[in-house]
Amino acid sequence: MSEFHVTGGTPLYGSVRIGGAKNASYKLMIASLLADTESRLLNFSRISDVELVAKIISYLGAKVNRAGERAISIHPKSINSFEIDREHGEQGRFSTMFIPPLLAKFGEARVPAPGGDKIGKRPLGRHFEGLEALGAKVILEKGMYIAKTTGLIGNRYKFEKNSHTGTETLIMAAVKAKGQTILENAALEPEIDDLIDYLNEMGARIRRRSYRIIEIDGVKKLHGAIHKIIPDRNEAVSYACAAIATKGDVIIENARHDHLKAFLNKLEEIGAGFEIGQYGIRFYYKGKLKAADITTEIEPGFMTDWQPLMATVLTQCEGTSVLHETIMANRFQYVDELISMGANIELFNPKIAHPENIYNFDLKDDDPSYKHAIKIKGSTPLKSGNFEVKDLRHGATLILAAMVARGTTIIKNIEHVDRGYESLDKRLKSMGAKIVRK
Repeated sequence: MSEFHVTGGTPLYGSVRIGGAKNASYKLMIASLLADTESRLLNFSRISDVELVAKIISYLGAKVNRAGERAISIHPKSINSFEIDREHGEQGRFSTMFIPPLLAKFGEARVPAPGGDKIGKRPLGRHFEGLEALGAKVILEKGMYIAKTTGLIGNRYKFEKNSHTGTETLIMAAVKAKGQTILENAALEPEIDDLIDYLNEMGARIRRRSYRIIEIDGVKKLHGAIHKIIPDRNEAVSYACAAIATKGDVIIENARHDHLKAFLNKLEEIGAGFEIGQYGIRFYYKGKLKAADITTEIEPGFMTDWQPLMATVLTQCEGTSVLHETIMANRFQYVDELISMGANIELFNPKIAHPENIYNFDLKDDDPSYKHAIKIKGSTPLKSGNFEVKDLRHGATLILAAMVARGTTIIKNIEHVDRGYESLDKRLKSMGAKIVRK
């Protein structure tokens, strides 16, 4: 296994161009299977999750080709299988998203239970209840989800709790269903809008109506399209936090401020610097940082993916900050490592009168050992250590903390980081970071 050796203490300076959104790219690849002709997707990042989805699509019989520096062409006509083997499907958390196109093509899908980051139970029930409302039957048998239908039919379905991936799954199921589907309490993420735009370019009829209602009129056929994927806002936040925490100055090309409003609001609150331009956004340290309270929320709130990264920034802020996680049940796995590096962090559970109205995860699945908030007292100097990555954001957080810390930190199991970041070490090094892959 590879590892990173990171020597801290150097402010980042320079610029970086972010690629296509991880949380949109592989989903658009899967959506391409709904078409009858070739699609070409542009602005891909070279990350392992994209490569894995490409392998799965090829395994199913469709053709996938790299068609330029950041483009992929997908021709779905030759797809000949409705089953994904365990070896491929268990490596990521996206296996169940193949169910809609496989049902549309074959009336049956067999996919393994997904893997991915271990940050609490994934509420797949929200996906399957919606699929069943459209006329599918889904069962779990020996670690495989088996879905069957004699034909999907449009229906009205309301998500009990907001679900990003659930919304995308049902959109893909409904586009070729017979009749109209109305999704209520649907998610609002820009990655979902990117999927909607792409499917509409393919001939789908999808509209956002009021605040959280999506209306889909089923069509018989979809054709291929050429589409440019939106930039990755999580990657933008990662480099922004690195610039601020290391007291640096970095321009993030392609970053879109309309995708980062909740994050930018918190940067203003702590006293960090940023400038929005036609080029993207400049992030910089402009003086002493102050503490702030942050609660993760569903879109358009502060994203759960940003929470671990921001925690490291908060260790460098004067005063006591509170970070409350309401989206994922177990997203504080990085806390022990930050404490060992010198951070002053206390885990706790806030007293909430009606937690069912606050937490977006299913409380019945909540582990009593999980804590859902932390207090961070700063500013504290950080020191180096020796760690192993547990998930994608955990890895990015350790790298960020290591760039702030005194000494050289060794970070193992970095394959998790490569899932979601393209050449992270090379890009950081180009801006002055002392990071070596071994």
